[in-house]
Amino acid sequence: MADALFVIPASVLRNLSDKLYEKRKNAALEFEGIVKQLASSGDHEKISLVINLLTTEFVYSPQANHRKGGLIGLAAATVGLTSEAAQHLEKLDATIALLAPDISSREVEIVKKSEGQDPKTVQEEQDVEMQVCNSFHVCLQEVPDILQQFTRTQNSHTLTPSDRRLPSHLVACFSLAGLEKVSARMGQAIRVETLCSFMQSEGMTLQIVPPVLNSFSDQDSRVRYYACEALYNIAKIVRGDFIIFFNQIFDALCKLSADSDGNVQSAAHLLDRLVKDIVTESDQFSIEEFIPLLRERMNVLNPYVRQFLVGWITVLDSVPDIDMLGFLPDFLDGLFNMLSDSSHEIRQQADSALSEFLQEIKNSPVRFYCLSLIDGLAPWPLILKLSVDYSRMAEILVQRAASPDEFTRLTAITWINEFVKLGRDQLVPYYADILGAILPCISDKEEKIRVVARETNEELRAIKADPAETFDVGAILSITRRQLDSEWEATRIEALHWISTLLNRHRAEVLCFLNDIFDTLLKALSDSSDEVVLLVLDIHACIAQDPLNFRQLLVFLVHNFRVDHSLLERRGALIIRRLCVLLDAERVYRELSTILEGEADLDFACIMVQALNLILLTSSELSELRGLLKQSLVNAAGKDLFVSLYASWCHSPMAIISLCLLAQMYQHASAVIQSLVEEDINAKFLVQLDKLIRLLETPIFAYIRLQLLEPGRYIWLLKALYGLLMLLPQIKNFFIPMLGMDMGDWFQGYLSHKSSAFKRLRTRLKTVPLCSFNGDQLKQASSGNPYSQILCHSGSQISEDGDITQDNGNLQNGINFASRLQQFEQMQRQHRMLAKSQAQSRISSASLSKEEPKAEPWRIPTSEGNRPLSRSSRRGVGQFQI
Repeated sequence: MADALFVIPASVLRNLSDKLYEKRKNAALEFEGIVKQLASSGDHEKISLVINLLTTEFVYSPQANHRKGGLIGLAAATVGLTSEAAQHLEKLDATIALLAPDISSREVEIVKKSEGQDPKTVQEEQDVEMQVCNSFHVCLQEVPDILQQFTRTQNSHTLTPSDRRLPSHLVACFSLAGLEKVSARMGQAIRVETLCSFMQSEGMTLQIVPPVLNSFSDQDSRVRYYACEALYNIAKIVRGDFIIFFNQIFDALCKLSADSDGNVQSAAHLLDRLVKDIVTESDQFSIEEFIPLLRERMNVLNPYVRQFLVGWITVLDSVPDIDMLGFLPDFLDGLFNMLSDSSHEIRQQADSALSEFLQEIKNSPVRFYCLSLIDGLAPWPLILKLSVDYSRMAEILVQRAASPDEFTRLTAITWINEFVKLGRDQLVPYYADILGAILPCISDKEEKIRVVARETNEELRAIKADPAETFDVGAILSITRRQLDSEWEATRIEALHWISTLLNRHRAEVLCFLNDIFDTLLKALSDSSDEVVLLVLDIHACIAQDPLNFRQLLVFLVHNFRVDHSLLERRGALIIRRLCVLLDAERVYRELSTILEGEADLDFACIMVQALNLILLTSSELSELRGLLKQSLVNAAGKDLFVSLYASWCHSPMAIISLCLLAQMYQHASAVIQSLVEEDINAKFLVQLDKLIRLLETPIFAYIRLQLLEPGRYIWLLKALYGLLMLLPQIKNFFIPMLGMDMGDWFQGYLSHKSSAFKRLRTRLKTVPLCSFNGDQLKQASSGNPYSQILCHSGSQISEDGDITQDNGNLQNGINFASRLQQFEQMQRQHRMLAKSQAQSRISSASLSKEEPKAEPWRIPTSEGNRPLSRSSRRGVGQFQI
């Protein structure tokens, strides 16, 4: 310190700490002259002492003016060393060249052994060099060994003396004392001047820059301002030599860019531009060391810092020798974060940077790796690899596609679109995640996003991947299942298209996950969109191609109808009709009949059968099935179908009557009508009867109306229709006193609006030409036993009214109608017993209640008292509609 004070006049030191800027400036100029004189005389040790004086007594002083003067002094000292910089770099080369020839004999032997070795050994030697680079932070006593090892490694290659230069980041780790120990250890007469030159050219930067960087965090804004000014002047002199401090400088500038003082911000911007120029022209900048710091800073929300970061990313990307694209995944998420910034300028800069990177990705070259498997042959391409890491970036893009910010979503989905086109097979492991990002965007409120999302979805679906090659069918099915719960119809539709595509391409794999998606697909049948329901049915039909799955589908479908009657009312007809088209109507109806035959819930079975019967009678898709049933008396297939449906149709009297009329089994229809007792004639029955009479006037039953032109031949048809006519009530107020207030009001309304059924059927029967009757036919039709014809004609049967064929007893075309009638009557007894049980339960509940007695459920009087009329649930008027 005393030597330094002797070199620097007291007046200079005093002015350097003056509060006036002009005095500090003049003192700095005197400092510059003193340093120049010392450098020209080669007195570098005194230069080092002067710099230490400025650092300890001024830069680190508690007084702000001292700190300001110290910063100006450091900048002036750097300027004073400018003229000798090139000369000192040459002396450093001479130093290394001087050390190289005097390596011990053992080291020379190692060098000789390394000559002619394979590239693997050379790579190992390079690894040794990197280890040396990472070990220069060890204590000073180990420096000679490290330098000797480094020198040996450098000499193992055929390098010229000018190439044997220590990297600047290694040189900065040395001190003057360390180099003196190196000299003693190596046994070389290295001159002190040479060592001082070494320190001047490289080590002085290590002394000067850290104190300046430390001043960037000073509490005094003016000190921070002068720190920027000082480092600006230092950087102009040393240029690329201070690259070893780049990360610290970058970190300091990052903070100063958001400084509260406008002057400090302006100074930091000037310094930032200079540093960018130095970095772009330097060949010592290490992007690998910089990226971790950049990745950390990308999470900052300050708008000034964000502008600073985007500016650096853009500058570094413009340097041809710096591969920013390879490190894009490290800061891509940060750039997407900036797209939702409140500042329009930041959003624009981030979008510009992302657009540039996307264009680079499109133009990214394909790298070929060549390998020669046989000596003497030219290498041939073996590996094809893209220089873009699609997989890491795909994870980021998937997250950003769900951003609440519209602009971020659009950018992310645009990137995904390009990735799907470019990456293709590389993205196979990420198909499910990408699909999970695309499907919601298909229903986005922004049209641009919807268009890009649909295009991306089609591109992705066009890629045919193999499940054996990391293509996870289960993961994609999981995504589509989740999207089926989306509130947006378009998303649900595309999810179903994906399931359908997977079924067509990878049926076996999809069926392995059937249990995971089956319930969701059944639930989708309740969707409010007809298109969704139709697509779900297409998928169900595809799954049901296997007999086991076919049975399972219909069982689960009936179960869903049972637990959700509204589904049967709203979607029942659509579902059944579509399944009949896709899976064969006869097969579907046979299976449903078998399921309903064993149904324990009799009320539901009745409602379900009525629904199936109405679909059978009215749907154009089931016209062939109706045609087959019409031939039941003359066709074995029709007879078999009739028998198959009969057992379950017994749950509903009107369904059985309709089935018999459709199959032209009029005699059995008449027998069923006559078997009905008063308990069967309830409101539900009358509603179904009204529907049937209306259907008799439709084109479906035109053949029946034409058959009435021959009443003599179709006498049982006439009797069956008269039976239906007799079941229709004529007195409006007959039932009302016995129905209770609620059902009475309903029934009165029913009679007011639907009593026209009686008039309609009576009018139709009046048109029948009765003149074609003969006495024998009337006698047969008036018989109390509806099967008297069969019994009278022993050994013969009637295939149609009036057509007699020979057969056994009461069998007609192989159908035992008497047995069928007993089956119907037995089923109706079960329904009546259930209705009685339900009525008694309601009465018991009402008697236990302490509230005012409510109207008793409507009933029809019998000889023993009032018996309940209803056999089914309370869904009276809520039956399946046409």
